[in-house]
Amino acid sequence: MNDGAQRRERLAASRLYLVVESVAGGRPAEPIVAAALEGGADLVQLRDKEAGDDSILEAAARFRELCAEHGALFVLNDRADLAARCGADAVHVGQDDARVEEARAVVGPDLLIGLSTHAPGQFAAGLESGADYLCAGPVHETPTKPGRPATGLGYVRHAAAHADGRPWFAIGGIDTSNVAEVAEAGAGRVVVVRAIRDADDPRAVARELRTALETGVGAAR
Repeated sequence: MNDGAQRRERLAASRLYLVVESVAGGRPAEPIVAAALEGGADLVQLRDKEAGDDSILEAAARFRELCAEHGALFVLNDRADLAARCGADAVHVGQDDARVEEARAVVGPDLLIGLSTHAPGQFAAGLESGADYLCAGPVHETPTKPGRPATGLGYVRHAAAHADGRPWFAIGGIDTSNVAEVAEAGAGRVVVVRAIRDADDPRAVARELRTALETGVGAAR
């Protein structure tokens, strides 16, 4: 298993982050994950709010194996206790989940911790929290976050201007039609769900997104 320094090095070089359930659209997500990794995804997060612990651990083992085959980081949503048990590289928490300090006490120093933020004050607090990376959004309204208003590109610009060198990702309704403008606003990294999960060719979409990030204005960030 990679230690914390190696994980952070891989995180710093990352561009494309896929979040997906264990079952996507009534079908197992593993083929989607494999295709996304082949297309250039650097991180994959298993986000399954309704599944029981055993189901999460079973899916995590499959996701972790695919990520390891491609040199990518495997992230588990919310559950620091299960992230430590399943050998995840990271746990991701939201504003309504366990605090970063609480998650750190569970997972120790070598697992990465990501934090969702939705406003400038939350971004500033995230930088102070000890999180290894932050997410900023949702840039556009998305059904994966019902009731959460879009932050727009202004929040992307804010994150780009105020980040302290820590990796951060724009998130929320990002796809091949708008990734260029997100990169133009200063994001060199993005999180996607539907753009890859629901695509006819997840590999091709992942490759297109990654290329846009590597060549966009935000690529240097």
